[in-house]
Amino acid sequence: MERPFFQVISVAAMQERMAAFPPLSETETISLDEALGRILATDLMAPEDLPACGRAAMDGYAVRAADTFGASESLPAYLELAGSIAIDAQDLPLLSPGTCIALPTGASLPPGTDAVVMVEHTARMADTIEIRRAVAPGDHVLLQGEDARRGTVIFSRGTRLRPQDIGMLAAVGYSSVPVIRRPQVVVLSTGDELVPVSATPRPGQIRDTNGPAIRALLRQAGALPLDLGIVADDETALTNALRQSQQADLLLLSGGSSVGTRDLTLTALHNLGADVLAHGVAMAPGKPTILARLGSRPVLGLPGQVASAFVVLWVLGLPLLRHIAGEKDAFAPRPTVQARLSRNIASKPGREEYVRVRLRQHNGDLWAEPVSAKSGLVRSLVEAHGLVRVDAALEGIEAGTFVPVIPWDDRPLLEENP
Repeated sequence: MERPFFQVISVAAMQERMAAFPPLSETETISLDEALGRILATDLMAPEDLPACGRAAMDGYAVRAADTFGASESLPAYLELAGSIAIDAQDLPLLSPGTCIALPTGASLPPGTDAVVMVEHTARMADTIEIRRAVAPGDHVLLQGEDARRGTVIFSRGTRLRPQDIGMLAAVGYSSVPVIRRPQVVVLSTGDELVPVSATPRPGQIRDTNGPAIRALLRQAGALPLDLGIVADDETALTNALRQSQQADLLLLSGGSSVGTRDLTLTALHNLGADVLAHGVAMAPGKPTILARLGSRPVLGLPGQVASAFVVLWVLGLPLLRHIAGEKDAFAPRPTVQARLSRNIASKPGREEYVRVRLRQHNGDLWAEPVSAKSGLVRSLVEAHGLVRVDAALEGIEAGTFVPVIPWDDRPLLEENP
């Protein structure tokens, strides 16, 4: 079998091949308190209007907006006070023109009213209320069904639930939700030079940094990482490890993907009959990345250098994970923040380059400062707030240019001394 050995493809082409893998179909129903970060398995409809009726959004007086037209501090309107209602009142009186009724925030609007005048824009004189500011219909009111209309979709299948989404579901009465099960991801670290984190490396050895970092990123993304430990540069050992991993939904290997005498990932994959879909992607770092299909499951071979592995996992691995987990728009561009580049970035045309940058606030401007490009430096990941993508058609980006930064965390920005 001819092997696609470093036949480099674009990042877009790699994502197209990733998108061909089928998403998970198994679902489970969980409590709302467990649903943060989970992906909905079905569309969820609003079982009722929210609010169920018009409600006051402010303390004040329910009015017919037309009775306040033209009212101002210098020329107020005067309405007769028809009493007050409690927040849980149900049998509400029909309000006549020229009258108003006091009510607290959250109380239902009486029939005949369509707005609320805030109490601070009024003055009370016995049974008369002086209105010092006009309101329009709907002012300071939550209309029936304004948050959610009964029978309409409030969240669609493939939505990853955020805290605010949990709040909406609670508001319409969902105490449990159907979600797609969490994907199981096997993580393999390969290389004779690797030793466990607890060991003291001898010359020529390094601790397994990729395994813990990759598993942490997977957990953050909602997956269930399975650690199969360190596998030596041995064809039989690697083949056996891959064979044991075939029940996982995604296999991630770090190391063993470049062209070299010790790089046996491709050989082991072929031993198991895997279909190698790509070996080589036009990005830096990450050129030797492997994508394969083992059975129906994807295998992603990451570079061995920690920064390279982390960037490839961020750019390609996490969208693949989100896709097989059933999240909609998994490969859509991520949100960015605009910042000025603090110094020139050089790049080779023909590949996308992902530059680690730290963000600094200076004199009211946000600046993106490139950090070390050395793939073996863990500190370059620690110091960076995110990535700047350099298009494959460019030879670089000049200092001072506004660039979109893909943030990978929400740490506070650095503030330079004036």
